[in-house]
Amino acid sequence: MIDDIYVDEAVTALRPDFAVLVISAYGLHNGPSDDRSRAWLADAGEHAVPVEHDKIEAWRTAYRAFGAKPQRTRPSVDALVRRMPLPEINLVVDAYNSVSVRHGLPIGGEDLRRYDGTARLVRAAGDEPSEEALGEPAIGEVVWRDDTGVTCRRWNWRQCVRTRIVEETEDALFLLERLEPLSLEELSAAGEELSALLTTISPDVRIDSRLID
Repeated sequence: MIDDIYVDEAVTALRPDFAVLVISAYGLHNGPSDDRSRAWLADAGEHAVPVEHDKIEAWRTAYRAFGAKPQRTRPSVDALVRRMPLPEINLVVDAYNSVSVRHGLPIGGEDLRRYDGTARLVRAAGDEPSEEALGEPAIGEVVWRDDTGVTCRRWNWRQCVRTRIVEETEDALFLLERLEPLSLEELSAAGEELSALLTTISPDVRIDSRLID
């Protein structure tokens, strides 16, 4: 699965510094938030990057580059750091949200069993199928999509309902997205932290990863 994921050249032309660490996890035993995940969220809240950090400003700049207004539709990590204390969702989502705000990078989580074909990051043609709640992407907008349609609009602003991670999710895909000044070394460290938390949740989980830069 992760070997087929790709980033279109039109996206890298927009931001040559973009990289994404793709992590797949098979055999998760997800469930409702518990004391462990609440502790992760609380600790992340204490060590979250500030709202005006350069790492978050880089995403606002990227949004403006394809015509989005980040003060209205915020990059996911921007929205999260403004939302303290972090909301409790479920074990797996709590895990990646805590890593996201600690490092100041957007992280998307997808249910692999609800995915249709290959995940790819593209600039929209404007006619991509999209859930009503997401709305139709604008021409040139950066979107994640699969064979069925848009899975996340405006790069990492809002995910579709179809592929979101729920308590019943067993196989998942995580997209850790990087722009400078976040280093590739820190991106790798964030991936290791997420993998460790997933292993805490599910000791027998199988994890694979791939860097696309």
